[in-house]
Amino acid sequence: MASTVLVVTALEDITADWVITALNEREVPVVRLDPADIGPGLAFGFHIGAESPSWAGQLRTASRTVELADVAAVYYRRPTPYAVRFENWPRQQREFAAAEARQGLGGVLNHLHGALYVNHPSAVARADFKPAQLQRFAELGLTIPPTLVTNDAARARQFAAAHKPLICKTFRGLPRSEDGHTGAIWAQRVHADTFDDSLTVTAHLFQAEIPKTGDVRVTVIGRRVFAQQVAAPDGALDWRRGDWDKLVHTPITVPPRIETALHTYLASFGLVFGCFDFALTGQGDDPEHWTAIECNPNGQWGWLPDAPAITEAFADILNVKGGSSP
Repeated sequence: MASTVLVVTALEDITADWVITALNEREVPVVRLDPADIGPGLAFGFHIGAESPSWAGQLRTASRTVELADVAAVYYRRPTPYAVRFENWPRQQREFAAAEARQGLGGVLNHLHGALYVNHPSAVARADFKPAQLQRFAELGLTIPPTLVTNDAARARQFAAAHKPLICKTFRGLPRSEDGHTGAIWAQRVHADTFDDSLTVTAHLFQAEIPKTGDVRVTVIGRRVFAQQVAAPDGALDWRRGDWDKLVHTPITVPPRIETALHTYLASFGLVFGCFDFALTGQGDDPEHWTAIECNPNGQWGWLPDAPAITEAFADILNVKGGSSP
């Protein structure tokens, strides 16, 4: 019976380290790999045919060898982009080699027969669009902020006049700079008198600011739900912009109607795990006071006070041989 857990992530990933440690304590076989190591440190041979309609073969890292048939679950975390492996090559060769690696190695790793994916990369890709998230929240009866996606300054001014105060968010984080560093642009208040034709350059996300009494991070893994109210000492609009060590966390109970909606949300995107952000506008026991902001289908949770319990939930669900199921 297949029992190995394949952990797909970059070398430095503390979150994955915790889950691997928990799996080791359960004596679950684990193989960790970063697909961008393709080369002498990551070799493979996969085959398929009429007599064997599922991909089979071996995958060999610098320290481990695994048969595809032995893989019961895949924890797909944050692997290094394939392009980094070839970043010093000429552009045409770099793009060709990265595409071939993604289509070949990635194409097999993403289609392991019978394996449980937490989460499957294609599901993450589908669920990673904020417009899709907001629409699904609304379809499930959750409260969402009035939102405008536009590149039209006149339309943005009209929206601002109807929804003051107004905030602007990015759809994604900043891409890697030439020196390899990443960054972020936090949610910020904006004023209509600053809007001009520069808005036409790209898409912008505007939302009515929610008069919140607090923020909530809800982490869902399988049927397990973990929720913490989060407060920044300075009452920042976006608590992520400051010192995370100074954040104040308080356990909070998710109303049953909200919890049911979150499970339905994940199932609709084919996800097993997700990190949801809510703004509270009153007491936490009233679902009407929960405004859904977004869901990160591959979010961070290692900084939360209940990270040890979340780690155990991940290990439980990945230990398919042990009888866990999403």
